[in-house]
Amino acid sequence: MSLEHDIDHRGSHPGDAIDAEMSAIESSLDNLLSRDPAYWRTSQKKDRLARLERIHAKQAALKLRILAAAGDIAEETGAKDASGWMRTELLVDKAVGRAQVKLATAVAKYDLVAAGLAEGVVSQDKARVITKALDAIEADPAAGAEDLVLAEKLLVDHATRLTANELRIVGKKILAEIDPERFEAAEAKALQREEEQAQRRTFFSSRDNGDGTIDIHARVSRAVGIRLRTILDSLAQPRKWSAQDKGRKAPYDRLLGQAFARVVETYDVENLPRHGGHATTVFITMSLDELRADLGTAALGFDGDQITAAEARRMACNADLVPVVLGSDSEILDLGRTARLAHPIQHRALRLRDQGCQAEDCDAPAAWTEAHHLKPWSEGGKSDMANMVLLCPSDHRRIHDADVTYERLPGGRIRFTRRT
Repeated sequence: MSLEHDIDHRGSHPGDAIDAEMSAIESSLDNLLSRDPAYWRTSQKKDRLARLERIHAKQAALKLRILAAAGDIAEETGAKDASGWMRTELLVDKAVGRAQVKLATAVAKYDLVAAGLAEGVVSQDKARVITKALDAIEADPAAGAEDLVLAEKLLVDHATRLTANELRIVGKKILAEIDPERFEAAEAKALQREEEQAQRRTFFSSRDNGDGTIDIHARVSRAVGIRLRTILDSLAQPRKWSAQDKGRKAPYDRLLGQAFARVVETYDVENLPRHGGHATTVFITMSLDELRADLGTAALGFDGDQITAAEARRMACNADLVPVVLGSDSEILDLGRTARLAHPIQHRALRLRDQGCQAEDCDAPAAWTEAHHLKPWSEGGKSDMANMVLLCPSDHRRIHDADVTYERLPGGRIRFTRRT
């Protein structure tokens, strides 16, 4: 096989120069590893850590460039891609290798991301976040080529100031930043689809380890997960400081586990028949127009995590939600009070009256249901028996779905129909 195309005008093989440069890098690292950082000044440690972060990004850029051009390795080994060779020769798990090959292919599509890696200002983790966001925009029928170019520029710029997790959040909303008027409605619809998918993917499983412990594995929606973590943090923090005061340093994940056990052990079972579970106290902030709209978003808690207006309206039926409703100038129009919502005695009366979920095609027992306000409080609805019915969580979510309408039948049952 001829190698003429790989020989420069001086007659030397360029691979020789690359091998020499790689050897120089290895030699420099060996020299650095022989030094003891314990003797370095604090300012030196900070500077060298910052430089190593940039070097790591540049090293990743080089590796990804090679992987993007490694199709011949796959052909030679008969593997689907270079990850097969990485598994055999480098002992890299195939899933890890394929993730790297996938990232290499993605980075090769986006010049600014590749340049950011090569300059050391975009880490490999941030490059992965950016390329996923850009691929989603490319597949978005509402976005065009100019939106994709501008989104890449903005995300690479954000990467110089944000962590990878912060960048992931920005990446989901970058189109709204480009053109709020055009993309906010699309973002709300995407958020609605995400919440619907989260409900389908929700599960709970447990396994007895035979040693006095049980492993619990669960997946819930972001809204539920945030509410649970808020409870556990509030219970774990006092225990954390108490343990430290006594000279014991307990791992925080253990404290969270103990807090979870405390929630279960101290749960008031009298709450179970009320609405299938006692809600945590949560603040939801949104404008009055958004709350009344079929499609909109709300801020959950104090960190600004987004949920749909429909989810906010559904959660507003539970007794310990505190809606903070804002006017056009962001002034607080209403700070919800739990006393306004269904009283425990009303839940008992509803159980006696309705016996179970009132959806026409559902037979869920009363113990699984939640109290729903037929006329929402945002529209002047009252917490009286005539305005409330019991619905299971699935039908409660359905009644707040913007794509569904319903009618109350003479016997009190709820009949749902899909909007056309």
